[in-house]
Amino acid sequence: MRVYIVMMLQFIIWSGYSLIEWLSKHDQLIYKVIMFFVFFYLAFLIGNKVTKSARKTLFVTALSLVIYTSIHYTLELFIP
Repeated sequence: MRVYIVMMLQFIIWSGYSLIEWLSKHDQLIYKVIMFFVFFYLAFLIGNKVTKSARKTLFVTALSLVIYTSIHYTLELFIP
């Protein structure tokens, strides 16, 4: 159940990242990369607080990022 909660919280975090990236579309690439690492660290910290396992948190964070990215780009193909 904890993994499910972490996945949902991280989907919210990735959605926030997508919104902020969309709002800052004129920023340079380096700032977007820094912003990604800040959101990744935030997702990792929140996940680690819930699961209390760094290895499990890293796996769940990477998995949620892959799932969210694949859904995001799949929907972008069908909804321009």
